[in-house]
Amino acid sequence: MERPDAPWTLSDHDFDLATVRRLRGSQRVAVVVPARNEATTVGAVIDAITHHEGFVDEVIVVNDHSSDDTHAVAKRHGARVHDLQGSSGKGQALGAGLAATSCELVVFLDADVLNPEVDYVPRMVQPLLERPEIQLVKGYYQRPLHDMPTGGGRVNELAARPILSLLYPGLGEIRQPLAGETAARRETLEGLSLEAAYGVEIAMLIDVALKFGVSSLAQVDLGVRRHRNRPLDELRPMAVEVLKAALTRFDVELPVQD
Repeated sequence: MERPDAPWTLSDHDFDLATVRRLRGSQRVAVVVPARNEATTVGAVIDAITHHEGFVDEVIVVNDHSSDDTHAVAKRHGARVHDLQGSSGKGQALGAGLAATSCELVVFLDADVLNPEVDYVPRMVQPLLERPEIQLVKGYYQRPLHDMPTGGGRVNELAARPILSLLYPGLGEIRQPLAGETAARRETLEGLSLEAAYGVEIAMLIDVALKFGVSSLAQVDLGVRRHRNRPLDELRPMAVEVLKAALTRFDVELPVQD
């Protein structure tokens, strides 16, 4: 039985495209894709987003100071490209993408997915359409690591989920708190102060839960997600940003870093 203080979890069996199309009505859907040096994958991600004709109103790729052909590839595949100005970082890119659209429903998707599925977007917006109390939706999935079927998402499992379980009751049930696949109501996102860099995902989750309650969250099964696995030395700075965002929201005073 679903608890009133728990996030709503949807399995792959709960999805029906025809129903989602009907519920969408006149609400507009924008997809924001932050990308930095993702020329090899961003085209396929855009093609998957636009597969269901007429469902997505805007596709915005926020090009985060790429040194490869990300801008050209994204534009060639039909996205509107916004070149990020000033500071680099995922939080800054998501904020720029949000500011670039006026659509009522906004979906964030990562650009480095190797196996993007055509139903990602309608699956992600389904909870927002079915339940008015839902404010934020996260994707969850199986994360392969190299040749192993599981083991990916190391920062998620070793940093994000443990600290959420310890400090924020109910949020430990979110399986992929750091998932780049996120959907929300525009007005909800506009009421948040988006964290800079890699802390943005866990910060959004905590901030929405504190403001609206854990029952305002949903998570949706997206199957198996394959992407480029980063080496361990690149994961430590990400873990630091995640822990910093969670701890500061729990009123832990952290020492000033040089």
